[in-house]
Amino acid sequence: MTALLLTGCSGGSGDGGSGDGASSTPSAAGSAKETGGSPGAKAGKLEGSWLATTGGQAVALVVTGKQAGLFATGGTVCSGTAGEEAGMQMIHLKCTGGSKNRRTGMVDSVNSTSMKVTWEGGIGTETYTKAEGGKLPSGLPTESLGS
Repeated sequence: MTALLLTGCSGGSGDGGSGDGASSTPSAAGSAKETGGSPGAKAGKLEGSWLATTGGQAVALVVTGKQAGLFATGGTVCSGTAGEEAGMQMIHLKCTGGSKNRRTGMVDSVNSTSMKVTWEGGIGTETYTKAEGGKLPSGLPTESLGS
């Protein structure tokens, strides 16, 4: 049995926001044209906990309002913002350890069950599955995850 516990801190943006313990996957921004959404959609479509597996690591991206947090196995912890910019949904993160793999992401598509984000840097495109009710979605690959 595999358990995944994600925690985080609020970013240093001076907003005094507090984390609620929820987690999501890598952040990015973009238009929702692939899912029939409008490019001017509010950050509300991005809200929630999103999960992905990339390079053998579990990735959780959490979006609450305009706040975003990303956590990956191996110790990556990022915080930042998510929302609309110039008609596109964007995610901007600052990660511990100076990692720039998920610094800026554009949401290519988002619907009630999945989100596709293209990150500037070495990660490229990640596809996330929405976690409902604090439970991992079925079919999430876990056997290849490193420790």
